[in-house]
Amino acid sequence: MSRTFSEPASEGDTLARASRSLPRLLRIFLLQLFLVGAAICSAQNVSVTGKVVLEGSQSATQTVVWLAPLGAADPMPLAPMHATLTQKNKMFEPHLLVITRGTSVDFPNRDPWFHNVFSLFNGKRFDLGLYEAGSSRTVHFDREGVSFIFCNIHPEMSAVVVVLGSPYFALTNKEGEFDIAGVPAGRYTMHVWNEGAMPATLKTLAREVQVSEEARNLGAIHLPVAGVTVAHKNKYGQAYEPPSPNNPVYVQP
Repeated sequence: MSRTFSEPASEGDTLARASRSLPRLLRIFLLQLFLVGAAICSAQNVSVTGKVVLEGSQSATQTVVWLAPLGAADPMPLAPMHATLTQKNKMFEPHLLVITRGTSVDFPNRDPWFHNVFSLFNGKRFDLGLYEAGSSRTVHFDREGVSFIFCNIHPEMSAVVVVLGSPYFALTNKEGEFDIAGVPAGRYTMHVWNEGAMPATLKTLAREVQVSEEARNLGAIHLPVAGVTVAHKNKYGQAYEPPSPNNPVYVQP
């Protein structure tokens, strides 16, 4: 039986191997450090759940639920978003859009006729004017609030854009359930908003909550809603005129 023996490594070879392995060991150490930090951050963030129970209406309209951090001296920095509110079949899609402050929203016209999107209420005030099929306009929502969106030509078209100063929000599903993901532990004010609820009712439902691993379910939120659609005027504050079939505003070649 033969055995193979290697010559003893010289001091220079040992130092060379050590210098080559050091970067690899350092990379492994930094990777492990990153994974530990990510695990800690992930453990601190929780998914806040609950259910909104609408009272007084049979319609299953969506409700916005959001958490505003308490104790922050400065406004929360928000990552910019980009959203779309499409005009199709004389409807806005989606009807309810929730975004963060500083978001830009595109308003593409996917109908074969003109539209004139506008909002003159407490949120973002704007008037996009007439624009044709296949074109689009963009609005930058730089302040918090609720914007009711209409078309100056088609009175049946309406939408709502809710602009928030917090990234921790969710929309309810058909069962009224919601799940706000990635919420750091801490103190928050919980807010809700529904198109059919009175402002005074929404104000009374706001309350302080403590979010942690042990306290992540907000329970049932009972929200009285009227379910009444209020008629609106055009952008001039006047009643809408009846559509004219020969008017190019309504029918585009």
